[in-house]
Amino acid sequence: MSAEFRGTRFYVAWSVARTGRLNLLSAETRKKVAYHEGGHALVSQLLPLTDKVHKVSIIPTSKGALGYTMEMPEEDRYLMSKPALEQRLAVMLGGRVAELRIFKETSTGASNDLERATLIARRMVTELGMSDKLGPVRYVGPAGLGYLGSQASALSLSPETERMIDEEIRRILEEAQKEAMAIVSENEPALHEIARVLQDQEVIDGETVGRIVAEQRSPS
Repeated sequence: MSAEFRGTRFYVAWSVARTGRLNLLSAETRKKVAYHEGGHALVSQLLPLTDKVHKVSIIPTSKGALGYTMEMPEEDRYLMSKPALEQRLAVMLGGRVAELRIFKETSTGASNDLERATLIARRMVTELGMSDKLGPVRYVGPAGLGYLGSQASALSLSPETERMIDEEIRRILEEAQKEAMAIVSENEPALHEIARVLQDQEVIDGETVGRIVAEQRSPS
């Protein structure tokens, strides 16, 4: 299976043009980045089939990212089940969902997340036979090396089949977003605390995320 199933993964927010003014972010931007990354971290922490959070940062990087959430797998994954991929999609959309929940709108910070999530959902439907509606059929040509190990060429498909593929990709992503929204909504106090600590400390580790979530979920 592909190298995407192995190694460290990053969820990056707000990729912008490289500039020497990256450290001069407004308080409102820092707050939005903190909630965005907090959303990724919260969903990752609470879903059982995801790799747990290693580090969350809202320090702008030299490559132009305004924040990131890093997962560190306990072991390499050469195979992933459909439920595991669905949960990964929920984590990818966790930043977008957090923005929607807190600010009632989303931003360009979710563009990279949406791009990668859509690619995975498309692979699930067209290459991996993970759509009950379309069945165990491969709808693309031979694969090379690329995202998730695939750089498949499109086959000549009927308009009806293309419509069904698009509908299934949208359904998978909408269900992943719904799952992420349920987690964020049910654990909003933990999201607020993660975002608060991030704005104060700028970088926190996975142990801190886990502690915050456990404290906020424990009975009063």
